Amino acid sequence: MSRSITPGLLALAAIALLIGGAFAGLLSESFTNLPAAIAAFDPYLFRVARFTLWQALLSTLLSVAPAILVARALSRHPDFIGRSLILKLFAVPLALPAIVAALGILALLGRAGLFATFWGDGWPGIYGLSGILVAHVFFNMPLATRLLLEALDTIPTDQWRLAAQLGMNARSTFIFIEWPALRRALPAVAGLVFMLCITSFTIVLTLGGGPRATTLEVAIYQALRFDFDPARAVAVTVLQIILTAIVIAVLTRVGANVAGDANLAVSRRKAVSPSTPETIANSIILLLAALFVLSPMVATIIAGLRADLARLITENAVQNAALTSLILASCSAILCLAISWSLVAARWSLASARRSATASFLERIFDTGAGFVLIVPPIVIGSGWFLLLRNHVDVFSVAPVMVVAVNAVMAMPFAIRAIRPAHDAAATRHDRIASQLGITGWNRLRLIDWPVLRRPMMTGLAFAMALSLGDLGVIALFGSDAVQTLPYLLLGRMGSYRTQDAAGIALLLGALCLALMLIADRLGRTSE
Repeated sequence: MSRSITPGLLALAAIALLIGGAFAGLLSESFTNLPAAIAAFDPYLFRVARFTLWQALLSTLLSVAPAILVARALSRHPDFIGRSLILKLFAVPLALPAIVAALGILALLGRAGLFATFWGDGWPGIYGLSGILVAHVFFNMPLATRLLLEALDTIPTDQWRLAAQLGMNARSTFIFIEWPALRRALPAVAGLVFMLCITSFTIVLTLGGGPRATTLEVAIYQALRFDFDPARAVAVTVLQIILTAIVIAVLTRVGANVAGDANLAVSRRKAVSPSTPETIANSIILLLAALFVLSPMVATIIAGLRADLARLITENAVQNAALTSLILASCSAILCLAISWSLVAARWSLASARRSATASFLERIFDTGAGFVLIVPPIVIGSGWFLLLRNHVDVFSVAPVMVVAVNAVMAMPFAIRAIRPAHDAAATRHDRIASQLGITGWNRLRLIDWPVLRRPMMTGLAFAMALSLGDLGVIALFGSDAVQTLPYLLLGRMGSYRTQDAAGIALLLGALCLALMLIADRLGRTSE
């Protein structure tokens, strides 16, 4: 038993070290300059906190409300032409780096974007709250749609058949059949979207447009990299942690699951015959939703193709940044899978050996402890370690280690959700026979478990790599001319007003992330 949970204990220790070190840096800096840290809790800081909550609330409403309509339209029209393409399109934002989407929105709705060419010189652009909201809806409306569609697919077929026999119209069907299923799923979906928006960094950094549209995470970055005001950075970080913890506690109490799950069940054919007006209305809803998601992607491609891609691809800075990104993303993904696998296996080992109905404290930690990392956003961990290390080493020299470690831990809750169901199902079927045959360790993993776990492991690997490739939070603090990733280089080109280069790099980065997702999915589908 002890040997089987040892990797899990080491994984927990590594997570505790990463988060504990960040808190140690914050506490050390607080005690060093406590009056300045207290003085940083000024009206401006609380105004930033209010804006953080306000933009997250608006983003959640604007993402979830349309998602209800889109999910219902998809559910009621399983034979809709292009339905499968829409579902595939809605999966793309999950793999698209935030900075690429932000560039796409600017290429579409910015002052020099495609829309401005039709509007004229009076187009105000998209910077500020409006840009943040558009970007958040672009990312979260498809995710919310997929999750709500999954909830609608849990409705028993008998209820649809009974509704058809009773001749229930669309309004009655929604009130008595669809809404109860949606209502049960809404707290989890809205909670996940709210958490993604309240901890958004890259979107606000690129589209915020100044002090009036700044969130707490961006304020931390500004305090360390622009103003170098550690006391203010500590104050903002403490407020961010408190705010995030309160939000997670409230969401957990109402039944929300902030880790989320983007897996999409196959929709069953329903005994539903929508009327012609409803079919027309739902078709318009689906087309508008698809156009909204597709437009920034098309704008990204158009703007990227206008850049000198041949020069960018041969440029040393771009090649080095791409190589650095791939190496760091690979290391982060492998570390993420190792930690996730260790926690899943340790939890199963304790659960299968348990004699009582109540799980032990250690089993609960293995089960839910991974979700605790969501309380501490990446920028908070990065700022804590930045403050802890700045008086001892060159903080920019540890950029690779910080990027790999933080991104691996941040992707861990989602990787666990991909791995755990398959692992537990395989363990239930194979544990006894493997024990009787004496197959353990590497041989069991290679011969018995890997064929079952290949696809979820590849899914977790792809997600972790895509997250690390598109990350800007940690590298924004620790990046330098010596260590640059593609997102960091892209941000630098934007800051120097080299917009065409930025658009070209965004296209390359987006294509790289999507290619990784497709390759991983193809490997996961390979026959056993």
